[in-house]
Amino acid sequence: MAPKILIADDEDVLRMLIVETLEIEDYDLDEAQDGIEAYEKIMENDYDLILLDLMMPGKTGLEVCQLVRQAGKINTPIVMLTAKTQAEDRENAINAGVNHFFSKPFSPMQLLTFIQDILEGNINENEHR
Repeated sequence: MAPKILIADDEDVLRMLIVETLEIEDYDLDEAQDGIEAYEKIMENDYDLILLDLMMPGKTGLEVCQLVRQAGKINTPIVMLTAKTQAEDRENAINAGVNHFFSKPFSPMQLLTFIQDILEGNINENEHR
């Protein structure tokens, strides 16, 4: 069974690019356009990996992550997609329950490799690329 991944980003072009990149691996992909939709989908489904944009309308990626962790979904790896790389931003994300960080802008193939490494257990928690 293919790993199920949620891609939550309010930028349509970026989300579509991520979907097209991940389709190479035949992952079971789901999409959300904002934080509220992402939270609802996470509560209704079991994902093997969640990609969350930090800045989204409705709820930020951090708010979604906090709510998901508070609801007991603690084993699903969450990757925060963000252009913010300050130590304080990373600390806030870690405290919210983020497992990994991936910096924007990025190469789609670098993201694909990163996701493959996470799903195969080849990446340490809170690793940043």
